[in-house]
Amino acid sequence: MAFESGTLETTIAAAAGDDPALISELRAAFIESVARQVDLLSRSRCDGNWHVAAMRLKGLAASFHVEKLIALSEEALQAAPGEPGIVRHLQAFVKEFSAD
Repeated sequence: MAFESGTLETTIAAAAGDDPALISELRAAFIESVARQVDLLSRSRCDGNWHVAAMRLKGLAASFHVEKLIALSEEALQAAPGEPGIVRHLQAFVKEFSAD
């Protein structure tokens, strides 16, 4: 895993203990939730929807201590709705994170 593997895996292990199935399920749920918020951001054109999706994304990132995603979420909060650059960065993050 390229991004914060230690902090994400440590956080998940703390929640799931020694249950490999639960660890896998929690990791998949995290990735799915992040991907969902990135998709919402990519389709947002108004300030309200953009802001809500970016805040949810930041909350997910903070919950799992994924610093790179926190930084990208903060960039999204400062960007205009639909900003293609930040959407591309977030999509790349999801793709790389999912590949691991």
